[in-house]
Amino acid sequence: MGELSVPAEALWGAQTQRAVQNFPISGVPMPREFIRALALVKGAAAEVNAGFGLLDKGPAAAIRAAAAEVAEGRHDAHFPIDVYQTGSGTSSNMNANEVIATLATRAGKHAIHPNDHVNLGQSSNDVIPTTIRVSAQLAVTEALLPALKHLRKTIEARAKELAKVTKTGRTHLMDAMPLTFGQEFGAWAAQLISAQARIEDSLKRLRRLPIGGTAIGTGINADPRFGKAMAKALSAATGSKFESAADKFEGLAAQDDAVELSGQLNALAVALMKIGNDLRWMNSGPLAGLGEIELPALQPGSSIMPGKVNPVIPEALAMVCAQVIGHHAAITVAGQSGNFQLNVMLPLIAHDLLDSIRLLGNAMRLLADSSIAGLKVRQAHVREALDRNPILVTALNPIIGYEKAAAIAKQAYKEGRPVLEVAMAATGLPEKQLRRLLDPTALTRGGIHGGGGGGG
Repeated sequence: MGELSVPAEALWGAQTQRAVQNFPISGVPMPREFIRALALVKGAAAEVNAGFGLLDKGPAAAIRAAAAEVAEGRHDAHFPIDVYQTGSGTSSNMNANEVIATLATRAGKHAIHPNDHVNLGQSSNDVIPTTIRVSAQLAVTEALLPALKHLRKTIEARAKELAKVTKTGRTHLMDAMPLTFGQEFGAWAAQLISAQARIEDSLKRLRRLPIGGTAIGTGINADPRFGKAMAKALSAATGSKFESAADKFEGLAAQDDAVELSGQLNALAVALMKIGNDLRWMNSGPLAGLGEIELPALQPGSSIMPGKVNPVIPEALAMVCAQVIGHHAAITVAGQSGNFQLNVMLPLIAHDLLDSIRLLGNAMRLLADSSIAGLKVRQAHVREALDRNPILVTALNPIIGYEKAAAIAKQAYKEGRPVLEVAMAATGLPEKQLRRLLDPTALTRGGIHGGGGGGG
């Protein structure tokens, strides 16, 4: 394609330089997690090829050492190619090949060629889908799941601490039957348990690597043993379990495994959005809102209203969740963009999937440490609202019937009087029995509390 000038200080070569010039689109390079995984793939390939006798031990050692430096992040500045590039990610694959070849050549006595040595037995078409899977699995197991577990444990600890504090429940944002803060927080923890199970299940399919399929899945120019050996080498290098995909054609043409993981991240984002919005509502006020809790005050909430404090962490969380939901829409479109034997939106899938994992992991730790752990319950205010909740009369349905109970509830609400007081006048039931029937804490345990007639 003619001569091309490459910056003297650059570790990359002509193919990378052409991509830099061809794709001045977003200014956003491929993610660090992706570059790390790409280098791990290159290092493993050198090890495997040397073991097969296809690559001399000297060049193989030089490639592995150079790839290790790249994996550690020591040369990230030399991976400048935009996310929005060729859909196969060929430019990023060649970027890695060129950088590693330059480093390996400079470090030793061997002239390392980017294609003939670093890319031996590989194609961009199987390297990039493999890198997506490796990078996503490592990001999930090393960052996302630990953050999710930390948030869940923090919520569970607060649920246990507040297990006996009763509050007004709400459906349709309207007063409903009582529950404890422990039950409310417990529901959040249960959501996270389910989210974790779904994510872990999706990893069973994500760990299937198509490396060894080379150009279209047939494995041309690769040793038939290459795929299984690569999965074994990458498992050993990362401490995470990988396996060779049984059907390499699927792994190149379709990215359903990545779409599935993105869908589980989307579900996690939905759960976190609910938790964050519950916190915002509970914290609202403190005078004109619900005012049930006080979140830690982290910064002034207004440049004009002194003393105002806002729920900044739940708000940041909500924005993260919105972005993750958007990423899933993009990944869904990208995932169905496989034409015949190759998906052609691989860099977008890689970027958005890893961005979702990173954002969710960071946001969950913030939510745990900066909101959940330090929130305070305004117990007096909660109890006052609970005592005046006319919906408590639901417990009297088995004794006095729905219509009479509804009349008591309406009267109590209209007159601003406690349900107990109105019920005593309207039913003629003994105060002791009514107190037992209308005890909010007892009502949180469910079941039928009315018994029969005026008895216990």
